[in-house]
Amino acid sequence: MKRIGDILVRPLMTEKSASLMDISNTYAFEVGRDATKIEIGHAVSDLFGVRVNKVRTMVVRGKVKRFGRYYGKRSNWKKAFVTLHEDDVLNIYTGV
Repeated sequence: MKRIGDILVRPLMTEKSASLMDISNTYAFEVGRDATKIEIGHAVSDLFGVRVNKVRTMVVRGKVKRFGRYYGKRSNWKKAFVTLHEDDVLNIYTGV
């Protein structure tokens, strides 16, 4: 069984995720590359004690960047958008 830290890497705080929080109660997370939608939903509900309605995932492809004269590629990573039940809210973004 995977640890929650291997499934949920970190929350993402961007302009898009902030607007999704206000509009549709959807939160963005960086997740492990091998994490499934079911594992992500269970990890969020267990860690924060909320009800998850939907999980959407996408693989963000790494960019090709230059390092001096040489070209390199950043790593691919996985992003998840987690939609919660309308009565639930996560307080990790409040900046208390």
